[in-house]
Amino acid sequence: MEQTMLCQRLQSLTKMLFVALFCAAAAIASPAQKPPDTLVNFTGTNGGSPSDMSMIQGTDGNLWGTTLRGGATYVQHPPNQGYGEVFKMSPSGTFRIVYSFCSLADCTDGSYPYDSLLQGTDGNFYGTTGGGGAYGSGTVFKLTAQGKLTTLHSFCKVQGCPDGTNVYAGLIQASNGDFYGVTAGGGTDCGSCNGTVFKITAEGVLTTLYTFHGGSEGSSPNGLIQVSSGLFYGTTSAGDEGEIGGSGTVFEMTAAGDLTTLYEFCEQSGCPDGSNPEAAVIQGSDGNFYGTTYAGGTNNLGTIFKITPKGKLTTLHSFSLDVGYHPQSQLIQGNDGNFYGTTYDGDGGECGTGCVFRITSEGTFANVVDFSTEAEGRYPLGGVTQDTNGDFYGSTTDGGSGGDGADSGTLFKAATGLGPFVTTTPTFGEVAAKVTILGTDLTGATRVTFNGRAATFTVVSASDITTTVPTGATSGRIEVTTPDGTRNSNVSFVVN
Repeated sequence: MEQTMLCQRLQSLTKMLFVALFCAAAAIASPAQKPPDTLVNFTGTNGGSPSDMSMIQGTDGNLWGTTLRGGATYVQHPPNQGYGEVFKMSPSGTFRIVYSFCSLADCTDGSYPYDSLLQGTDGNFYGTTGGGGAYGSGTVFKLTAQGKLTTLHSFCKVQGCPDGTNVYAGLIQASNGDFYGVTAGGGTDCGSCNGTVFKITAEGVLTTLYTFHGGSEGSSPNGLIQVSSGLFYGTTSAGDEGEIGGSGTVFEMTAAGDLTTLYEFCEQSGCPDGSNPEAAVIQGSDGNFYGTTYAGGTNNLGTIFKITPKGKLTTLHSFSLDVGYHPQSQLIQGNDGNFYGTTYDGDGGECGTGCVFRITSEGTFANVVDFSTEAEGRYPLGGVTQDTNGDFYGSTTDGGSGGDGADSGTLFKAATGLGPFVTTTPTFGEVAAKVTILGTDLTGATRVTFNGRAATFTVVSASDITTTVPTGATSGRIEVTTPDGTRNSNVSFVVN
């Protein structure tokens, strides 16, 4: 049921490994600095073709992620190339499969996880699958650190899929403790629905908050973030052809589901402002939002943009054939204040078959890692994450020792010389709110402060400290004092 979009998505991912969009080249940016350090080669049985996901750092110090194909259900001969998995990897590359999808009859446990995981405040991991489930249209799942999976919701429960279908984005956990996500199809009260925003509790009670109808609303949402004000922000990748909004939007939404379109892409002929964002925005430390578009810009090969909370958009960079193009992943802000992301391809130029790039908030751009050989991996479709040791980690959807196809791809590390830091979950909260601090080598920590205000804390492990926002705390950096030195948070903690 509702498998057409899923099949098209799988087919497009495969085609994109071999098809490049040729347009006029632009000025060349700074040369790429170095190749990646390949940690894991996918070969099918251990997973294959990690897709839109970025790995996350768990409280156990490991990096957790998903692959679209492969896993324990992998079969060497087509058409079955596995249904995907959840894995964990140490920062040094020790790899383990935690769960393989379609382990149950008829894939009622889900299949084809496209995007990233989320570790909830309860310590469990939450995510989505694009296929499988009780009705064949994807799932929301909960997974313990030991690998026990519970399906919280199977999409398209009734005809018309009012609860949504085609789940290609991951979840976020909001300040109220519930989980929020999006679907690319389905919805309520329309003949041809174009995706939803939904809320789901830890017990699996799902509520559809908003249905996209195309046009100025956009269609096919890419994911959400929540900011300290409680508002949600996201993007849509398309709309109705021939209409404003047909090339995607940036939107704002309240917790009750009231949506406001902040910006509609392709407002000018030729789309110099970009078109078709394929990932959610992030909020920078300056309060502005940052994101990418897959197409548009000077060369119709994608852009990096900045947009204010009021909707004023600035194009920071237009991609070109020589320096990489078609970004499809969410940006991150590193502990140096710069933004990092990936381009899917490079047409054999400076980027070879994709790059990891760095850009400042003013638009100064440079590639820092390039993928130029099959052995290094090709086509980094997902984004990068910065481990609290300072290094960046990511994946390629093709190449490595597995070669071409759905049974290949890599996990890599990119060291850029940045030092260790700490990060928090959440990044905002009221006085007395519980906060988890993630870091590296935190054993023996002697002091935790919120913008200088001392807090009580408990060292749970070498990578995990629990604390609460102290009375009198104000917004600012969190600082952890360890025997090895002081670690600052990568972003300011906002005290509501």
